[in-house]
Amino acid sequence: MRNAIIFFIAALLFAFQTTAEELPRVKMQTDLGNIVVEIDTINAPISAKNFLKHVEAGTYKNACFYRVVQMDNQPNNDVKIDVIQGGMYTEPRFETIKPIEHETTETTGLKHLDGTLSMARSEPGTASTEFFICVGDQPELDFGGKRNPDGQGFAAFGQVVSGMDVVRKIQQQKDKQQTLVEKVKITEMRVQ
Repeated sequence: MRNAIIFFIAALLFAFQTTAEELPRVKMQTDLGNIVVEIDTINAPISAKNFLKHVEAGTYKNACFYRVVQMDNQPNNDVKIDVIQGGMYTEPRFETIKPIEHETTETTGLKHLDGTLSMARSEPGTASTEFFICVGDQPELDFGGKRNPDGQGFAAFGQVVSGMDVVRKIQQQKDKQQTLVEKVKITEMRVQ
């Protein structure tokens, strides 16, 4: 009996360790350098699996980073944030792709910290292909945050593990009312 309990505990510890080490990673090759993100398929399964499905299906073939939000380019927002946004933008129109259920940070336990990858949306349940990366901690994007009037926040589902220098470089590119004057092309996006 004692050996069975020890084996069970060891198996659980191995399972938790293996799970954490085996989260999939996606490499985004951009015109300005590479960004590698770890996708949390455990805590945010809906958003993570949706993102991975689009990566593997080639949905992001013509993707780009097209929007940058900085403290100085959002004069009409009382709650300011720092993010870069990417995805399909116009090819094909992301509105034509089936949206997914909204996973709040209250449900997943994930937070919008520096380098967090999250789903962009208008209303809850409208996210499909568009995503953003936080530059610095952004608690107002979490459930209960004030950036979105509905208080539901955004669905965090990943974390940059390398390339935050590239994220910051993208955020510093010239914009016109948050839209990049020259989009930063994602030349390839693939699961590592």
